[in-house]
Amino acid sequence: MTERPAAIKAPPAGAFEDMLRIVEELDTPEGYKAELIRGKIVVSPWSKLRYKKVMKLLRLQLEPHAPDGHDVDVAPFLFTFPGSERGFGPDLHVADEAAFDAEGRHADGAALSPVAELTPASTKDADWLDKLDTYGRVVPVYLVLDMQVGEITAFWDPSAKGYRSRTTVTFGTSLHIPPPFDFDLDTSDFAVDAGRDTQSRQDTQS
Repeated sequence: MTERPAAIKAPPAGAFEDMLRIVEELDTPEGYKAELIRGKIVVSPWSKLRYKKVMKLLRLQLEPHAPDGHDVDVAPFLFTFPGSERGFGPDLHVADEAAFDAEGRHADGAALSPVAELTPASTKDADWLDKLDTYGRVVPVYLVLDMQVGEITAFWDPSAKGYRSRTTVTFGTSLHIPPPFDFDLDTSDFAVDAGRDTQSRQDTQS
């Protein structure tokens, strides 16, 4: 496997339950996840090891402000959105703990309060397009951390046509996280060495 997402053969478009079953039964390599994106099963790597610090900092700041009964975690769970026929494994999620009482290997995307994606070059299109569109109809807050540019964007106020509000700041600047969290996120330690990502992409392509 490479760092680039790879689509695999799946049932015809529209067979959401069949695709979901295949995703759940896939024996993906260690360090990789399977998601349903744009009607295809896509296997891509989980976030890079050096992003762990950022995810931890984000998790620790979100936890005190999470709604009652909601859990903040980075565990590899699949959240499904049947209305959009999508299934995503976000880098970090805050979700109603009741969603994990069900049987099976996926949780209802409607249980999410915020969700966060740390975006390397390999998954940037999905995070900024397909996931933004899907989360924007259901999830109250979506955080996109662009690890190459060094920016974080908060989207909120979901609607049938997607999020109605957004704010972007560079790492090092505080970002107000809207309700149900309603606090200022400290991003001063979010920066990583983006140059290593560039070199990694060059090595992969050579």
